[in-house]
Amino acid sequence: MENRQLFLILHDIRSAHNVGAVFRSADGAGVSKIFLTGYTPVPAKSDCICKTKAEKMLEKTALGAEQSVAWERFENLALLIETLQKENCTIIALEKTADATEIGKYEPSFPAALILGNEVEGVTEDVLKKCDAIISIPMRGKKESLNVSVAAGIAMYGLLK
Repeated sequence: MENRQLFLILHDIRSAHNVGAVFRSADGAGVSKIFLTGYTPVPAKSDCICKTKAEKMLEKTALGAEQSVAWERFENLALLIETLQKENCTIIALEKTADATEIGKYEPSFPAALILGNEVEGVTEDVLKKCDAIISIPMRGKKESLNVSVAAGIAMYGLLK
């Protein structure tokens, strides 16, 4: 099987439950690494005995995937995008925009990094401008979006098909 290296960038995700769920799905999908940016909660250090409430929630939802999936806290999202692009990594945002390509019609090139944004605001316009592609998941019901962890799972498996 060819190497389809996929990274995730979780930017300004509020919920530790969502982050934990993304870690668990990322482990199942074979994601290479997760970058946590903005105010996204991060897992507790492995030797930590005093965990925060968010760290406990993330750990409970991830079920150990926070230990099996490589991750890194990266302060500056713009610098991370620039660094990955210099390494020939395609930057893809998952966002519903007028010009987004439906995920089923998108042919990714690897390595690739998928950016997932805040649960309410999504991926901001200034970040979208830095991306090589914008993909979306078609919504056929009355709601216009999915929970970020559910959308992440669909997108990971869709890109790595």
